[in-house]
Amino acid sequence: MAEQAKGSKTKLPLKWRLKAWWEGYDPAELEKRYLASLPPEDAPPPAPPAPKKAAEAPKPAALASTVEEIDPVQNAADRINIAQYIWGEGYCGPGGPDYIVALSKLLALSPEMSMLFLAAGLGGPARVLADKFGVWVTGYEEDEHLAAKAKELSKMAGMERKAAVEHYTPNDEFEGFDRKFDRAMAKEALYTVEDKDALIAHVEDKLKPGGLFLITDYVISEDSVVAKESFREWKVAERSTPYMVTPKELEAKLKNVRMQVRVSEDITAQYVDMINKAWAGADEVAAKLAKLDDGARLIQVLMREAEYWTRRKSLLEAGDIRLWRIVANKKAGGPSMMSDW
Repeated sequence: MAEQAKGSKTKLPLKWRLKAWWEGYDPAELEKRYLASLPPEDAPPPAPPAPKKAAEAPKPAALASTVEEIDPVQNAADRINIAQYIWGEGYCGPGGPDYIVALSKLLALSPEMSMLFLAAGLGGPARVLADKFGVWVTGYEEDEHLAAKAKELSKMAGMERKAAVEHYTPNDEFEGFDRKFDRAMAKEALYTVEDKDALIAHVEDKLKPGGLFLITDYVISEDSVVAKESFREWKVAERSTPYMVTPKELEAKLKNVRMQVRVSEDITAQYVDMINKAWAGADEVAAKLAKLDDGARLIQVLMREAEYWTRRKSLLEAGDIRLWRIVANKKAGGPSMMSDW
């Protein structure tokens, strides 16, 4: 046991590695410094010299076996599992039930209404709105694994009709929605859509006169941001390609389909705060995962998620990308229902 305890000191603790990523440091460099700071008796023994043997050309099969292949289905399931550890059951990003309810109050939802929800994720927000306000929600999710899990979770909650979630492909000849809605919401849904004009037109077409459209989305602060190395690295590392616009450009797209923009504001500070609070407990999550049979694999997924969100948070804090909120309404024949704002 003493040997094991001593050996465990020669690796940077998981909590430190998570914190390093989160604070923007290189974990490998931090580990070098950590090892250098150890007293001689705690330092790892030098590696034994490799035995000399005749050089032999590696066989293709042997080379392939040295690369760890990631099962995409298992990886998707693991990411969904880890997401709920970090963000809460039914969620895969910042903004839990209280945030969703507060965000949606401007929509004046009621049980008589139907609602279109884009980027429904795991369906948590849709179920909260259906439960809190009685509204009938139809969610659409671009990630087929998230959509399938969301459908399963809504069924388990007895809300498969009240908070339905379907898979859709907005970047692949999407033909629009099949019925009218009183309200629409797009939660970080548009930044991965190349033809935003077409999708916004589809939403406007299916909104009833006077209907409200709430958007929260990633935007760039100015066009010059796309030339920055940090932005290019973030773009390449994203799971779906971002097609970024400025807040003014997003507003213009809404106005082009005759929608009236009533609210347009930066909510980045609140968003970053939610990210920080969620990830503050990552070391506790890692400790729980370590006790599971598949804990080692899940901890690796947790580390990748930490790196993913750290990169995104860094750009948000630098002001290069922002989280923007817009509320727009479809013009009605009579006075606008938001004319007193």
